Amino acid sequence: MAGTYSQIYIQVVFAVKGRQAMLNKTWREEVFKYMAGIIKAKGQKPIIVNGVADHVHLFIGLKPSMALCDLIRDVKNNTSKFINERKFIRGKFLWQEGYGCFSYSHSHTDNVYRYILNQEEYHRKVTFKEEYLDFLHKFEVEYNEKYLFEWYED
Repeated sequence: MAGTYSQIYIQVVFAVKGRQAMLNKTWREEVFKYMAGIIKAKGQKPIIVNGVADHVHLFIGLKPSMALCDLIRDVKNNTSKFINERKFIRGKFLWQEGYGCFSYSHSHTDNVYRYILNQEEYHRKVTFKEEYLDFLHKFEVEYNEKYLFEWYED
């Protein structure tokens, strides 16, 4: 019997509700490791998870056996619960609805990895809005401004 083989590389970007800088540097890495654990537990490959105080980038080796929307729903729901149960913040932590996802070929994986690894440095020069709109334009994704993340001046 023939097997099914694939290698799909996806970068996913999503933001904290209200774009608040809530992912505190003192515990952010713990949350990113937790996200990677969720991805792995779902049978997918977490290549890198990183971000800054108000948004996250996941780079995933995705198998076609799982819908990306189900994976991201589980990552968001479980990390919100993780953050809230540990009382990392006052009040309730939530992610904004929606996400962006962008596919890459194998030859781009090193560049994408380095880009995600260096998010803090990158965002010293570029706002999240600029970054996200650049992704949408570069990947020629049609969008309605009305349905993008809640933007606040950085």
